[in-house]
Amino acid sequence: QVQLVESGGGLVQAGGSLRLSCAASGRTFSTYNMVGWFRQAPGKERDFVAAINWSGGSTNYADSVKGRFTISRDNSKNTVYLQMNSLKPEDTAVYYCAFRTSYSRRAMSYRDYDYWGQGTQVSVSS
Repeated sequence: QVQLVESGGGLVQAGGSLRLSCAASGRTFSTYNMVGWFRQAPGKERDFVAAINWSGGSTNYADSVKGRFTISRDNSKNTVYLQMNSLKPEDTAVYYCAFRTSYSRRAMSYRDYDYWGQGTQVSVSS
């Protein structure tokens, strides 16, 4: 079992920044494990945002956030971060982190992940 706990959400004005954290526990993590960030706005599907393998050497981003969001990890803390800059109102959503045991650049669907956190709300005002 893997437990994931997100934090760092909140209300910010357009153009502002937030950093989300995802603390993972419950197993020994390996280089091939993968953590992704997804977001879900009301009435919409859960969409891929970014992903990283546990070693940090491979990352992947949705086109809508490239150049604005950065995913990173701190292995000593078993924590993955999502730094969000230049936020837009359309970034408003509940943000979830998710875990899968193997890395794949094609893993961009919520169906590709096995474990999920409870989510953290991000609201961007115009």
